[in-house]
Amino acid sequence: MIQADLNIILPEILLACYAMVALIGAVYTRKDGIAGTLTWATAAVFVVVAAWIGLGGEGERVAFDGMFNDDGFARFAKVTILLSAAAVLIMGQDYMSRRGMLRFEYPVLVTLSVVGMMVMVSAGDLMALYMGLELQSLSLYVIASMRRDSAKSAEAGMKYFVLGALSSGLLLYGSSLVYGFAGTTNFAGIIDAAGHGHVSLGMLFGLVFIACGLAFKVSAVPFHMWTPDVYQGAPTPITAFFATAPKVAAMALFARVLHDAFGGNVGDWQQIIALLSVLSMFLGAVAAIGQTDIKRLMAYSSIAHMGYALMGLAAGTAFGVQALLIYMAIYVTMNVGTFAFILSMEKDGEPVTDIRSLNMYSRTNSGKAMAMLILLFSLAGVPPLVGFFGKFYVLRAAYDAGLAWLAVLGVIASVIGAFYYLRIVYYMYFGEEGDGLDNGKSPVLYGLLMGSAAIMLIGVVNLFGIEGIAQAAAATLVK
Repeated sequence: MIQADLNIILPEILLACYAMVALIGAVYTRKDGIAGTLTWATAAVFVVVAAWIGLGGEGERVAFDGMFNDDGFARFAKVTILLSAAAVLIMGQDYMSRRGMLRFEYPVLVTLSVVGMMVMVSAGDLMALYMGLELQSLSLYVIASMRRDSAKSAEAGMKYFVLGALSSGLLLYGSSLVYGFAGTTNFAGIIDAAGHGHVSLGMLFGLVFIACGLAFKVSAVPFHMWTPDVYQGAPTPITAFFATAPKVAAMALFARVLHDAFGGNVGDWQQIIALLSVLSMFLGAVAAIGQTDIKRLMAYSSIAHMGYALMGLAAGTAFGVQALLIYMAIYVTMNVGTFAFILSMEKDGEPVTDIRSLNMYSRTNSGKAMAMLILLFSLAGVPPLVGFFGKFYVLRAAYDAGLAWLAVLGVIASVIGAFYYLRIVYYMYFGEEGDGLDNGKSPVLYGLLMGSAAIMLIGVVNLFGIEGIAQAAAATLVK
């Protein structure tokens, strides 16, 4: 029995062992001297494990008496997490190396956080859920304040830690209530105890607290307050990491908890998720309008996009989960390209984040400006780019589930949010003449920017087949 369980969690075990071996190896060799090599090696390991999980996994398997699920839903989320983490490690390596921030601990901490994310999306028990969540969170608290000589980075790490501890407290309190009323921490036992229809008042309170704790992790309003400060204060490659893999893991965990543990009580949590969705979409759209720092703007953009993803979750259907998975895969791809562009924004070798520095950027870097225009249009949901189809799927899921009012509000929020994306395009093509930015020559950043933009264009043909994969993944979660 133990051997079969260990075989199921083998990818997580191997990544954890890799992190420990890398840590010990770096300590007893040149430490930060091998940080660059270790970063590339870690990215390669992520890609290999993603291919292993994506191509080798089949069926539904359960380990440790239901505490760990290996199904199509978990595999889809894991592949997305691993590939996005690999892309962020590669594109941030040069940036951090040139500024003396590339410590050997960085790829090790990212690896440990990814292991936590993989446990999160496969959790079938409240204890496994919390263990994965804290492994991810503790690693992220440290890398948020990786730049030791920066007050902003230290502040970002502290805010993330304090508010993250608060969210963990809410989650634990909710879990204790659910355990008290269900008599078990296993999701299968909880859904049996909850029954179908409406749960008991005590378990409903537990569900609300769990939802609040998870809403912190996806930076949904009103639990978003840490996001703008952490995005702005953390080094840009780390901000890019926060905006991609952890968001996928937290959103997948959210879906796992609601459908696996409370799937028979959609009416009890649908209104909560719908409210979080509306608040996130509108605050993200409105608050970003006044931002001039592009990292802070992307923080509010992230809040709004999590609102759209929550719309798919609020549907409470298999198609809603399919729409959520498609949306998150597209969201991650757009953000990888966008942050590759932000990392290339420099003046005299120093990073620049003011969007007004992009005035007439198209005259000096027409190719990069065009790629960024495609990504911004896709983020705004302008047809026929791939970003439009992501929003179309979640809007359709909400409408099909009888939440037409939510779909209408989503369209309105999307129109409002288009303003701040188009403002950046305006600066790049019609802004006032200025000193301009350096013409960055990083082939990695250029390749990721162009590749992401190309996906937004070419993907309109058939979304690279992701629709069918997401449908099969959603079917394993919502039965």
